[in-house]
Amino acid sequence: MKKLPSEFIQQMEDLLGAPEAGCLVEALQQDPPTSIRLNPLKPVAPSDDSLYINKVSWCEEGRYLSERPPFTFDPLFHVGSYYVQEASSMFLHQVVRQYVHEPMFALDLCAAPGGKSTLLRAVLPDGSILVSNEIVRQRAQVLAENMIKWGHPEVLVTNNAPADFAPCENLFDFILADVPCSGEGMFRKDDEAIACWTPDNVQMCAERQRGIVADVWNALRPGGLFIYSTCTYNAEEDEHNVAWIVQEFGAEVLPVKVPEGADVVGNRVGDEYPVYHFYQHKVAGEGFFLAVLRKPSETGYRPFHMPDISSFEKEMKKKNKRKSALPVRDILKVTQPWVLCPESYFWWVSEEGVSALPLSIAAFYFWAQKYGLKMLEAGIQVATLKGADPVPDHHLAMSAAFNAAAFAQHEVNYAQAVAYLRKEAITLSPNTPKGYVLLVYRNQPLGFVKNLGSRANNLYPQEWRIRSSYIPAEFSVV
Repeated sequence: MKKLPSEFIQQMEDLLGAPEAGCLVEALQQDPPTSIRLNPLKPVAPSDDSLYINKVSWCEEGRYLSERPPFTFDPLFHVGSYYVQEASSMFLHQVVRQYVHEPMFALDLCAAPGGKSTLLRAVLPDGSILVSNEIVRQRAQVLAENMIKWGHPEVLVTNNAPADFAPCENLFDFILADVPCSGEGMFRKDDEAIACWTPDNVQMCAERQRGIVADVWNALRPGGLFIYSTCTYNAEEDEHNVAWIVQEFGAEVLPVKVPEGADVVGNRVGDEYPVYHFYQHKVAGEGFFLAVLRKPSETGYRPFHMPDISSFEKEMKKKNKRKSALPVRDILKVTQPWVLCPESYFWWVSEEGVSALPLSIAAFYFWAQKYGLKMLEAGIQVATLKGADPVPDHHLAMSAAFNAAAFAQHEVNYAQAVAYLRKEAITLSPNTPKGYVLLVYRNQPLGFVKNLGSRANNLYPQEWRIRSSYIPAEFSVV
């Protein structure tokens, strides 16, 4: 049984009343439900042994599972056909569906490991651009991996502090700040959150959250949406910080429609502002808090002006000029057919290989580099170069813009797929063509091998491989 801090229990009794606080404390002793969110870019027909039991009422692609399987051993998890995400935080889907109806320039400020960024990228209108940011380098690397697997090309993954976005004044139409918090809503699945909880830490978190909002507020255009969320319950980090944003910046707090039957709780401190609490004793999900704010509109403000891509093109091509055994035009002649609608991308060849940036994000990418923003991923890494041989990159196989028809394909079964993900040797059928071959599992691209005839070299990224030696029985989440 989890031993919760006495000060936390008292805090909940003061906020909710003793009977309801008791129900919450009891719920925190129970196992959490397991939920996933399907990727509409990579649909998979459910198998007969699917673990689905119910849909998440506030998210079209959200699904509850009957049990928590070993996701590590599901190939569809590794190709991004779904994302494992607790259900409460999927309420962001409801917000976007209600308030976003045209393409937007969006920033997910505190994005790792990627749950809300993958949700945003799935639900934002076509033509939207998403900057997915994380300040901690190691967590940003995990974020980049998850965004690559999700597969949408119009994403930039950055590794910056909130204040680093100061040059982006009035740029973003939509900012999500899922701010670091005291983690009360994660108590039943994170013992460290319990161990670190103190009233002083709650106050420290609340102050840090206000600093994060202040640092990034000017990057939101007048009339833009600001989503403030935490995974905690206390009023200091939740209602009081929303009230602070209203008082400090004149923001308007907007209501969100809650699906019928969803036991989502509103403002608990008497303010008129509409906010949304998810408690474990009321919903099948973890603790979560969200508020939607609109920045005041202004007349005569100076909108952000993004330079045209042509102002960077000559400079970047000169910077990335590469000595190669194969002329650049010949490299592109080979690699451009690997991407659907290649004319929609800005292509360049560098020492790192061949990259394709959607034209929609190319100007921002080069501008942001010039102003010192740290970029980890953008667009599609199409190929690496070894001499005169462009080698298809795993990033390409994960992209929704990948033209799989450009490669010979080999269907693999479950055991072969797991072996590939362990970076073990794969045996191909004798009639498989030599060269680069795409492995496919349940109609989803799994990754590349290079077929030499006598053997096939496994090209799965070394750093992503499954390290466990456990041999699972075949199962299917979807």
